Amino acid sequence: MIYSRLKILKPNAGQAMLKTAALIPAAGSGSRLGKGPKAFLKLKEKTILETVITSFEGTVDEIILAVSADMYAKAKTYEKSNVKLIIGAETRQATVFKLINHSDADIVLIHDAARPFLKKQLIQESINTALARKAVVVTKPLFDSILNRKTQQSPNRDDYVAIQTPQTFNRELILDAHKNALIHSITASDDATLVRVLGHEVATIEGSSWLDKITSLDDYQRAIALAEVWDDS
Repeated sequence: MIYSRLKILKPNAGQAMLKTAALIPAAGSGSRLGKGPKAFLKLKEKTILETVITSFEGTVDEIILAVSADMYAKAKTYEKSNVKLIIGAETRQATVFKLINHSDADIVLIHDAARPFLKKQLIQESINTALARKAVVVTKPLFDSILNRKTQQSPNRDDYVAIQTPQTFNRELILDAHKNALIHSITASDDATLVRVLGHEVATIEGSSWLDKITSLDDYQRAIALAEVWDDS
């Protein structure tokens, strides 16, 4: 299924095309798996990174990948007219900031390369919600009981959700959030937190267990099995 680019009405400009971009930080070393960079591990005939690229093709105007210097030569094979490649920074947050600065899109979707099973329908929903709300993250309900190891208390899991990606933003908003973080030495584990620091509400839409991150060897083995039945439509 091919998803067409959205059209929005811009003031005094008539009907104009909305430009969208997928920004994919993929510079991780994969040290916890012990198999080299996760991005290049195979899922059936495609690598993890190729699977992510395929999910975004036909749904966004451009895809920008950030890889480490050591990964760059191998990742060059993924470049094409709408897929660009840059070298990332020392941290994920700095890498995302670099990715944002390499795009002039109206809406940017920031997505972990280690979450390869991304539905095109969810991409479209993320774009639509970001257009209306400027900031949106994908979340998943918590089904296991949770425990605070310090206090030994078990909070109500219904009050919490797991944060996934893509996290989708008006580009100017997320750019301002990263600039503010740089000025004030703020670090966060995800980009939406930086937007909340600015006082802007972040909307949520529901993701799924398909989007669980590949971190451990068990995760990778599970992903290999899932790839056999994966359909990204």
